[in-house]
Amino acid sequence: MPPLKCLISAGPTREWIDPVRFISNPSSGKMGYALAKEARDMGFDVCLVSGPVELSKPEGVEVIEVESALSMKRAIDEKFNFYDWVIMTAAVCDHRPKSRNKIKIPKDQFPENLLMSRNPDILKELGEKKRENQVLVGFAAETHMVLESAHKKLKQKKLDWIVANDVSKTNQGFSSDQNEVTLINSDGQENQISRADKSVIAKAILHAIHLSWLEKAH
Repeated sequence: MPPLKCLISAGPTREWIDPVRFISNPSSGKMGYALAKEARDMGFDVCLVSGPVELSKPEGVEVIEVESALSMKRAIDEKFNFYDWVIMTAAVCDHRPKSRNKIKIPKDQFPENLLMSRNPDILKELGEKKRENQVLVGFAAETHMVLESAHKKLKQKKLDWIVANDVSKTNQGFSSDQNEVTLINSDGQENQISRADKSVIAKAILHAIHLSWLEKAH
């Protein structure tokens, strides 16, 4: 049997205002990269679609580098139908400036209010078109009502799994090497994964999903 194929998104997106200013978020990509390495070690054929991060490319993993939400959407859409598991850890900006200035805007001319356009909801669109035998996993980075928000997102976006992540806590999430998450399946069952290095969190997430996958296959 050919290996299972796993598509993973990671890191932030950048939405440029002019050549020297952009809107983004603190995502480091560490969680997505840890998942890509663990999936590779489990024998998956892995493709990692990465926003701009300061991390080394994992060996044995196809890496596609993107920058904006729209470029991430294009890369994911091109690959989506060919993969068994799709894990969306990327922190995609919800909005982008309506226009990008070709030259730097002088400080005294910078607008007090930026006109913004809403970016596509990549995860929701994937949930609408995923095949019955595909596994779609989302991440919910929240600062309050974390589990409630994750359960809502799980249903609204038609996901198989969601990883709830409280980014309001210090020394975990985003740029940290550690995290503490709750893995929730489509039946609403919660599995708390205690604080640990992101490599350990990645292993716990993937092995829980894989066990469920094997049980359903039989």
